[in-house]
Amino acid sequence: MQNPTRAFLLGPLLKGVSRSFYLTLRVLPAGMRDPIGLAYLLARAADTIADTSLISPEQRLALLLSLRGRIDGAPDDGALFQRLATEVAGQQVQSDEKVLLESLAPALEVLAQLSESDRKAVREIVSTLTEGMEFDLRAFPDERSGQIAALREYAELDRYTYLVAGCVGEFWTTMTYAHMPGTLKERPETMARRGVRFGKALQMTNVLRDCGKDLRIGRCYLPQTMLDQYGLSVQDLLLPANSARARPLMVELVRGALDHFREALDYTLAIPAWSVRLRLACLWPILIGLDTLLLLVDNAAWLDPAKVSKVRRNQVYGIIASSLLLVPSNGLVRASVEKRIKQIEARF
Repeated sequence: MQNPTRAFLLGPLLKGVSRSFYLTLRVLPAGMRDPIGLAYLLARAADTIADTSLISPEQRLALLLSLRGRIDGAPDDGALFQRLATEVAGQQVQSDEKVLLESLAPALEVLAQLSESDRKAVREIVSTLTEGMEFDLRAFPDERSGQIAALREYAELDRYTYLVAGCVGEFWTTMTYAHMPGTLKERPETMARRGVRFGKALQMTNVLRDCGKDLRIGRCYLPQTMLDQYGLSVQDLLLPANSARARPLMVELVRGALDHFREALDYTLAIPAWSVRLRLACLWPILIGLDTLLLLVDNAAWLDPAKVSKVRRNQVYGIIASSLLLVPSNGLVRASVEKRIKQIEARF
């Protein structure tokens, strides 16, 4: 019988803080659910700290680094959890995120109960993800300052997409080899590389979709060198009327994202057809991500934060339903993904 605390953390609480990821988690093979679900919860708690704009970036960074240390096994006298409860939890608008921050002590107890290999993998992925959050806090100004900063060059954006998403593909691959031995026929290094590209595909989609919103909290993930190349400034991007003018830059970044999605397709097709649950867990984000990019390239006001290119919930459920017919067939999976890619490229 599962521990009640563990069942709450990886059931109702996980569902409360991420309905979309919870759908993916529920379809995963049983052995992978707990370590992946726990890693998500710990990373989400860290992300909540990093995003709490009512406290200073310096304060957030100190708490984030303390949490990283605790996850990595550093001793604590309870002061960190007390600080999180008083300084961060009370600032949360979403009650589930407040509960998550107040549940970190039992979450770390669940971490200690994992096997040594799973515990090591969870610690590594959360540490890398918090590096991405640390990057945000150090690279960009306080959201309340009215200032904006841009990344300097594409390599910096590429590194960022690894820290916040590409590393998840590596972790996912590690969990698959550990809990479903013999499932993946490709070499681990090949699958790890494809997994990184998979994560980068999803994060580049997020960067482009959320560009207008991120600019208004002082963050421009579109590199300055690329802005210069297209004769744009950060201030130009703040004007939704410049969406058409900035479209060539967006198209170049979409092309890069599509190359990543092609690797994500290869990753998915390397999973045997009989492993339906694992295939579905990979296929859903690919299809949703590509549909998001299709909305983006059709969006004449893509820089307008009020007109975000987002797949609606009923469309997500439609994708899930239709995927059940596709997933057993390599040909149907490939055709569905490539059709979407061609639709996007036709808009260029």
